Amino acid sequence: MIVRRLLQDNSRRSVSRRALLGGLLSAGSALALGGCAGLGATGARFDASSLSVDPTLLVVTTRKPVNGARAKPWFGPERAARMTVARAKLTAPDESRLSLASVGLEDWRLDRIEPVPADAGDLAAEAGGGDVLIYVHGFKQTFETAVLDAAHLSDGIRFRGRTMAFSWPSKAGLFDYAYDRDSAMWSRDNFERVLSALVSAPGAGRVHIVAHSMGTMLTLESLRQLYGRYGDTVTSKIGAVVFAAPDIDMDVFSSAIQRIGPLAGKITVIASTNDRALALSGQLAGGMTRVGAAEKAAIAGLGVRVVDASAEGWGIINHDLFLSNAEVQRVIRRSIDGTTA
Repeated sequence: MIVRRLLQDNSRRSVSRRALLGGLLSAGSALALGGCAGLGATGARFDASSLSVDPTLLVVTTRKPVNGARAKPWFGPERAARMTVARAKLTAPDESRLSLASVGLEDWRLDRIEPVPADAGDLAAEAGGGDVLIYVHGFKQTFETAVLDAAHLSDGIRFRGRTMAFSWPSKAGLFDYAYDRDSAMWSRDNFERVLSALVSAPGAGRVHIVAHSMGTMLTLESLRQLYGRYGDTVTSKIGAVVFAAPDIDMDVFSSAIQRIGPLAGKITVIASTNDRALALSGQLAGGMTRVGAAEKAAIAGLGVRVVDASAEGWGIINHDLFLSNAEVQRVIRRSIDGTTA
């Protein structure tokens, strides 16, 4: 009952509560993270995000449309026969000093979805030629919450470029872990198609990926397939790869990163030893520690960058710090800024 209560408390929080968390944390003093050199907090300020100027997200989803994706919920939990490309039209929160957003009572809103008559091969043109940020969600997400989290992340790190959400079929239920895990893995070929289209386009910018929780396994598998296809030539096209609270078995992670060559050097893991959701996931997996809940030294020994965010979370679950903690978002931004070919 205790575990169930914890997870219910952490079940998709309202957008306004997340906005309030972000506002309170941003207003606080900067806290240094126990990350690698160059990833510590500096208090740097960044320009406005591209999303705040043009509140439109690209969306690629392997979910089955609901009623032709003409109205909410747009896409459901079922697996689609083919991948859909769309534009998500959003409304940004009013950031003025006396606005509701300033006190955490207003945030991003998804207004409508506009399917694009295109496939993965046309994504580079849709992205506009610059850098692209792809967000891959985790367990227990609806299509709408995944899109809004992508917007929240992109605006939070002040990303200057096109933002894309890759949404795989999740039932968004507390007891649907197995279905979600299988759906994520089922989507890996399609995600590899997305990455392949972006990295192979002439003149395209770099592709940055932020994957959360269960979405990190999907991302890692797709990167392994991508590297198997292109080899080292893909290295310059992939920018930062941030795994936030990765729900991956340590042994599986170790094996996979040995198969992606120099792409392993692009990975930054945001871990927290007090992540209660990953503690439960580890129990469900037969007591195998998840990468996102492992000790920093154990993860760093695998040859990737690590940021220990254990001291940053003040909630019960501490599983979505990449969205709720301003310092963790600064780490993500500097990870993107610091990547080179």
